[in-house]
Amino acid sequence: MNTAPKEDIQTAIDALVERFAFFTDWKDRYQYLIDLGKKLPAFDPVWESDDNRIHGCQSQVWLHVAQEEGRFYLYAKSDASIVAGMIALILWVYNGRTGEEILNTPLDFLGKIGLLQHLSPSRANGLYNMIKQLHALAACRT
Repeated sequence: MNTAPKEDIQTAIDALVERFAFFTDWKDRYQYLIDLGKKLPAFDPVWESDDNRIHGCQSQVWLHVAQEEGRFYLYAKSDASIVAGMIALILWVYNGRTGEEILNTPLDFLGKIGLLQHLSPSRANGLYNMIKQLHALAACRT
């Protein structure tokens, strides 16, 4: 059974922004992002279906969303290390949240950590498609 986050969503965002602010060099930030991606929760191979695949990403990305007691629990996988790190950021903020929290939380945290300014157009598009799919699931299941 999954558990709800211990802190509210804004506290989680603030902690994420603070972590990235610790690194002054983008090389170090990318390495931290890659390290976060290596720590993603296990992803059951049965979830690697076309229904869970994020289309529009240059790399292979799957997002499985489970819902328990009104909260959304995210499991995701990518074959690219930086994309896996971006997935980890999404999980950091949105995992275990209600649909209302997911839909009402602005994405400005991605700009605050400086990520959007340093992504290639294809990675930015992939990130947008991941969040778009998560929002669509939250909207139809809430």
